[in-house]
Amino acid sequence: MIGRIDEIVFDCTQPAVLAQFWAGVLGGQPEARDDSWSFVDVPGFTRLAFQRVPEGKVVKNRLHLDVDVPNIDDAVVRAVGLGATVVGQKHSDAAGSFQVLLDPEGNEWCLVTPPGTSPGASARVVLGA
Repeated sequence: MIGRIDEIVFDCTQPAVLAQFWAGVLGGQPEARDDSWSFVDVPGFTRLAFQRVPEGKVVKNRLHLDVDVPNIDDAVVRAVGLGATVVGQKHSDAAGSFQVLLDPEGNEWCLVTPPGTSPGASARVVLGA
């Protein structure tokens, strides 16, 4: 082992906006260190941090977050209310279901439910690629 994950950092143009968005999706309180760096300590997960960079996002992420939810359709409505954008249709197969979304800066992420998920299941965060 070399080390452990300290935080997951998103490059962005509006750190405070993304911290507020992801706090709404995953819980925790958005915090700003300064205008160029904000973060949210997600309950039960590592810190998500947001760092201002001068360039905008231009291609698909090579890493994204999968957010496990009890009901994708309900979660989509709530995520869109926070500023997410839906991409395409919900996909379902033997491995479960997922819906691709974009955060307010265009970063891809997914709402997921594994097969056989019960309505009372608790949400968890899974890293996906």
